[in-house]
Amino acid sequence: RFAFSQPVILRGVTDNSAFRALCTREKLLAAFGTRTVRLSTANTYSYRKVDVPFQEYVEHLLEPQDPTRLGSDTLYFFGDNNFTEWGLLFQHYVPPPFRIPGTSPAYSFGIAGSGSGVPFHWHGPGYSEVIFGRKRWFLYPPDKTPHFHPNETTLAWLYHTYPTLPPAERPLECTLHPGEVLYFPDRWWHATLNLDTSVFISTFLG
Repeated sequence: RFAFSQPVILRGVTDNSAFRALCTREKLLAAFGTRTVRLSTANTYSYRKVDVPFQEYVEHLLEPQDPTRLGSDTLYFFGDNNFTEWGLLFQHYVPPPFRIPGTSPAYSFGIAGSGSGVPFHWHGPGYSEVIFGRKRWFLYPPDKTPHFHPNETTLAWLYHTYPTLPPAERPLECTLHPGEVLYFPDRWWHATLNLDTSVFISTFLG
């Protein structure tokens, strides 16, 4: 019903309490604190990467987003997870039990401060589950390109562009809470905004 047509929020389809227990600040720092993680800039068309120790990211870079900073100056930990290093964590994650024929799942794990997020972009279908915190989503169908500047953060877009949009041009919106999963179909435009310091994992169906 939803696989190829529209996003949908799934509730109660999995139990990830064991995975959540491994994703506390203390447990993650104990397991991965000395590991190097790769951060990406939070803008649409630049792919600058920065490698830092995970402990440095958690202790010094998980700060609330400055709405005046450009996306190219904002670093974000999501994806770029070395499966060999993070595999012991991922093996405890229970993905949604629904599949799209001809696809196979790949995980991307993220931790981000309040006010951070990624601006509008699109890719193949997948799921996103919030483990800790809350994450706000803005979505447009493939045939409706959103109004945004590629080097503007989602927070700046929310302050400057969103209030000017006529009702007919506003995106679909939702806020995910811990344990909730959003399914997004292929090529749907989406932007995210973490309302709290958040831990989240996506399952990309590629």
